[in-house]
Amino acid sequence: MTQDSNSRRLLCGSVLVGARVRGEDGEDIGRIEEVLIDINAGRVAYALIAVGGVMGIGEKLYAVPWHAIRRGADDSEVTLEGDREQLERAARFDPLRWQDPADEAWIAHLDQFYGAVESSRH
Repeated sequence: MTQDSNSRRLLCGSVLVGARVRGEDGEDIGRIEEVLIDINAGRVAYALIAVGGVMGIGEKLYAVPWHAIRRGADDSEVTLEGDREQLERAARFDPLRWQDPADEAWIAHLDQFYGAVESSRH
């Protein structure tokens, strides 16, 4: 018996890194560069989404709370709640000098932004 990829409860993080990210409108936005784990809570907290650039040069990175991402039809793709325009209004950081993911002010800013995006959709 085979198991549908959307019914699985566990997935290797390495499978998600490199997955294509699409907006709800189907537009190709970018790819998952990295997955950030909240080790105290024992859960995936954020996905770092790389947008634009060529071969890593000129790309922009955005940290997106995991609750704003849905798995796609297979493990090579995910869907971001919202679209590219909303993502580009979010905080981003220099890929050569990553923001400290433990910075409480940064976390609060991201949670506030994506909480506002989520509540405006309902």
